[in-house]
Amino acid sequence: MLPNLFFFICVLTSSFIFTTHSYNNKCLLHQEILLLQLRDELIFDSSLSTKLVRWNESDECCKWRGVECDASGYVLSLQLDDEAISGGVGDSSSLFRFEYLQKLNLAYNDFDYTDHIPKGIGNLTYLTHLNLSNAGFVGQVPAEISSLKRLVSLDISDYNCWTHGEFLSLEYPNLEMLVRNLTGLRVLYLDCVNITSFHEREKWSHIVSSHLPNLTALSLNRCSLSGPLARSFWKLHSLSILRLDDANLSTVAVPDFFINFSSLNVLSLYNCSLKGSIPSTFANLTKLIHVDLSYNDLTGSFPPTLFANLTKLSHVDFSFNDMTGSLPSTLFANLTKLSHVALSYNSLTGSLPSTLFEGLSNLVNLDLYKNSFLGNIPQSLFALPSLLELDLSYNQFNDTFQLDNFRSLPNLTLLDLSGNSLSVDVGNVNSSSNGGLQLKQLYLASCNLSHFPDFIKDLDLYILDLSANSIAGEIPSWIWGTQLMALELSFNLLTDFQKPYHIPASLEDLLLDSNQLRGELQLPIPLESELIYLSFVNNSLSGSIPTSLCNATHLDYLTLSGNKLSGSIPPCLLENIKGLGLNQNNINGSIPDHFPSGCRLEMLLLNNNTMEGKIPKSLEHCKWLTTMDVGNNNINDTFPCMLSSSLSVLVLHSNRFHGEVACNMNCHTEPSPREHEDVEEKTEIEWEYVSAALGYVVGFGSIVWLLLFCRSFRHKYFGKIDEIIEEVLDRRDRRRRRARMAARNRARRQQ
Repeated sequence: MLPNLFFFICVLTSSFIFTTHSYNNKCLLHQEILLLQLRDELIFDSSLSTKLVRWNESDECCKWRGVECDASGYVLSLQLDDEAISGGVGDSSSLFRFEYLQKLNLAYNDFDYTDHIPKGIGNLTYLTHLNLSNAGFVGQVPAEISSLKRLVSLDISDYNCWTHGEFLSLEYPNLEMLVRNLTGLRVLYLDCVNITSFHEREKWSHIVSSHLPNLTALSLNRCSLSGPLARSFWKLHSLSILRLDDANLSTVAVPDFFINFSSLNVLSLYNCSLKGSIPSTFANLTKLIHVDLSYNDLTGSFPPTLFANLTKLSHVDFSFNDMTGSLPSTLFANLTKLSHVALSYNSLTGSLPSTLFEGLSNLVNLDLYKNSFLGNIPQSLFALPSLLELDLSYNQFNDTFQLDNFRSLPNLTLLDLSGNSLSVDVGNVNSSSNGGLQLKQLYLASCNLSHFPDFIKDLDLYILDLSANSIAGEIPSWIWGTQLMALELSFNLLTDFQKPYHIPASLEDLLLDSNQLRGELQLPIPLESELIYLSFVNNSLSGSIPTSLCNATHLDYLTLSGNKLSGSIPPCLLENIKGLGLNQNNINGSIPDHFPSGCRLEMLLLNNNTMEGKIPKSLEHCKWLTTMDVGNNNINDTFPCMLSSSLSVLVLHSNRFHGEVACNMNCHTEPSPREHEDVEEKTEIEWEYVSAALGYVVGFGSIVWLLLFCRSFRHKYFGKIDEIIEEVLDRRDRRRRRARMAARNRARRQQ
């Protein structure tokens, strides 16, 4: 959700700042020559370009898309955002010869995180607006930008920095050197820019406010900032946009934001460690359109008049806090522009008032996931004509619910009723184009279903979750659709696949855990498959592991645990896998010595099989491996010292391991004299004894010796075990959110 939010705000801001139009001015010849030189220098994908590809000598250059000229024919503005540019902007580029250029926009291009911002930018001394956001630039921000004293707006943000791991950085110049000459700045976006100085990450509020007193928009998301905030910062009364996501503001008093910044249109303080209840001063923000206070530690209840004066409010996100109490019936009264409400992952209780959603004709997204709401689903929900996404999952709604009610929501694309105490009646639902459902994502886990709902036949779904019901028999061949990305049918009574069936290449997640599937695993996986996560845990599958799984070249996680599979592990499975679970089967042979350099393996579970041989030496390539369990096999080897130091859990018990633990490790805390004696007396470890003493878990990375003889380490070790368990439990949630985001992106691309 957050990357989409950032994109939305950036587009709004860019549209305001970088309005592009062309006057009917005659283009000067040398300006046209420069533009054509620039077009020829730039490396761009002509199939994706909408501007550069149309620059043509036969047209007046001041009328070219993305070009704006002044009355004399000089180029004033170049809007080359989203032009699929991947290179050709060096320091000597023709771009830097437009001496009167005032506005330059290269946002959303593809410099592939290999190019630096060119120093030639300093030649554009008339620049007032510079937007290089999300263009793929990396490295040090050039000092030349700080010499552009006419700048009014500067945006060098990158909202995807954590995805690719590359950042722009402010070291020399540092933050203060960058802004001290730019005293006319009113808009500053530095999202995901690495401010390398710890001192500046603490004093940022003083640096910014003392040099840039006229700011109207400030965005410093994911810059590792911390508080407290300087007094001068509270004097930035002209701020209309303030975004400080992922800053540590635990020392900041929440009311201060609402007292001092009454002009705010956008306030985003996601994951800022804010504490306490929502103060009454929140009502001061009468101009507020967008508020995101999610992923904090906010407590207390929602006051009935919290939003009473905030009539412009469109986006409200208080997800992942600890808000309690029930929702007042007047909470959203008069908020006719409200389009997005997210209150998921709180501790809200009570029934939803019948009038809570009345009059919200513009509401597009409602997310109440993971609370403790109970009672009936209010009828006012079925009178929201603009509603696209509705998530009521994992609450305590009860009674029998007629899914046919949702036919009154013609635009609904996502519906999640999972994890309640509902008995969902799907009997009268139809999906015809005449008044039927047009869903793309449907989640009905734990809804007391006994069969596959017929209306799904006519839907072309991206995601379908019918897990934890009582659906028996075959999986119908029509369920696969043509665009299906995720199918979750775990915890049912399914026995087989109706034939013939075709797995679409678009499928990314297929989960059929804890059913009654039997026979050989025969999956017709297409060569172009996008499959990422495949799980058939706890069924009765037999035969060998099909090599057709290797067609899924994007497969990250394969879990076939708790079946009756036999034979050996196909070596091709190990080439790209991140997580492999084959435990509790009848797998034999040795572990293939085929882990490639650049191995991505994180988890390997092969316990409770009949495997033999040795631990493969190529596992040393797996630098990300954190969990490995080969217990209860017939492996005959010495201690695998070559394994990665990232390994947190290693299970080796009930095999034929022998020899010494001779991995040349030292303990950070000196053992006691008695512990020294123990080490000398027992250099050779009895594996069964060690495994039993540690609950059949052997720690590696800091290794067995640390666990046995470093008392100070034990607490940290078992704390790490708890972290791993929590990570495993959270994986389902993260996969769920990832699938939703992918489905939304696909829907947008098809619009």
